[in-house]
This record gives sequence, structure tokens and C-alpha cells, in this order.
Amino acid sequence: MDTAVNSRGEVVIISSTESFLAKSLLGKITSNDIDAFLSRGEIKEIEPKREKIELIVLFMGEDIENMTETLVYLKDLASDLDRKIILIGEQTEADTVKKIVPEHLILEWFKRPLVMDDLLGCIFKYMENNTGEHAKKTILIVDDDITYMRTVYEWLKDRYHVGMASSGVQAISYLAKNKADLVLLDYEMPVANGPQVLSMLKSDAETEEIPVMFLTGHGDRFSVLSVVGLSPVDYLLKTIDKPALLQKLDDFFAKKAAKK
Repeated sequence: MDTAVNSRGEVVIISSTESFLAKSLLGKITSNDIDAFLSRGEIKEIEPKREKIELIVLFMGEDIENMTETLVYLKDLASDLDRKIILIGEQTEADTVKKIVPEHLILEWFKRPLVMDDLLGCIFKYMENNTGEHAKKTILIVDDDITYMRTVYEWLKDRYHVGMASSGVQAISYLAKNKADLVLLDYEMPVANGPQVLSMLKSDAETEEIPVMFLTGHGDRFSVLSVVGLSPVDYLLKTIDKPALLQKLDDFFAKKAAKK
């Protein structure tokens, strides 16, 4: 296969035994201009490259039941950054993984004996559609209404990488570890409300440039005027429907790209 993909992300191949197949896969991926690295599944190996990881390939073995800590870490990484995981192995091994990793985070499962070209095709297609000039923007939704937040997640997930935080504290914690191209922020939340969260983001050099768009049920004049000085890029009401929200986001990113 000679498909070349210029990628800003990396593929991490996890194999506790560093098998011949894993090493062969690494060579074939990197020879197609995709950054990749091999890991035994130790969190300390993966964490330094966390932000750059775009896809996780997990070679499952008989020791998969002893990798609970790693599986939880990979689940959190994939969920936080909206990444995907490819599984390679037997039914019982996949069943063990799926007890920890939700189905929606699993891109594909390849049973043994592995057909390398099928696996490579899956990897190349995913990287081509999600990196480089086709890279999805990352949007963080911040809302204490979990039901509504998940609804918006479903609306956006096919077009954007989507993170979720149910409080201002979670949002600050997320942005300390992850990059975001836009924050969709609720107004009324416990402990720290939307304006307070936006003020905190604006006062931190690491987050002050992140665009923030309010998505809230507070449409009264006082609420709108109270955040004008904090310069949100827009103020949307939760009555907005999916097509209108997607259009707003598409227009925002298109205008931003046109300014570059």
C-alpha cells in the first residue's frame, strides 16, 4: 500500500510483548509518512505524547486482564480527546476490553489471523479523514445539564472532536491538559458560573486566546450585557436546533480561517 498521509497526529501501537506484528505495523505506518510509536502499555510512556495521539492500536493478549489501569487510562484519553481505538485479538480479549472501553470509542476490531492490508487501510483512512488539512476542530462543551450536553455532543461528534465538562472546575482542568479551538459555555452553573469561568480563562495566558461561545438558556438583557466586556465570540440560546448550531460553528471557523 502506498497511500501517504501528512499528519499532525500520531498513532500509538500498544503491545505488551512488542510482537513481530506490532513492529511490522510500526514500520509500515511510518513508511507512509504517518508518525507512530510503539509502547508496552505503560502510562508513563504514553502520557508525554498524549496531546499528539490521534489513534490507538491495541494488540490484545492473554495478559489483557492485568492491564486494567492502562485500559482505564486509554478510555479516558480517547473520551477526553475524542480519539478512537482499534482492537486486535480474540473474542475473549475483546470482551475484557469492552467491559472498560465503551463501544463508541472503538473504531474497529480485527480478529486473528490478522490481515495486515485491512488494518492498514483502516488506519490510513482514519488518519486521512481526521488529520492534516482534514483535521477536525476540537470543541469543549461546558454544561452542568448532562442530558443537554450529551445531546449537543451527538450533534457535533461527526464533524468535530468534542470534549465535555460538567462544571467550570472540570473545564479548567480539561484545558490544562488539552487544546480546544472553541468552548461552548453554559451561563448558569454551580460553584463557578459561565461568566466566572470565562473570566478565569481570559486571565490565564495559556487559555486567554481560546474563543468562547455562550450556549445557554439565559436570554435576558442583563445576562447578555454582563458578559459583553469579556468578549465572547457569540451568545446562543439553547432553543437553537442542530442545523442552526452547526451552521453557526461552520461560519465561525470559516471566518477565522479566512483571517489567517
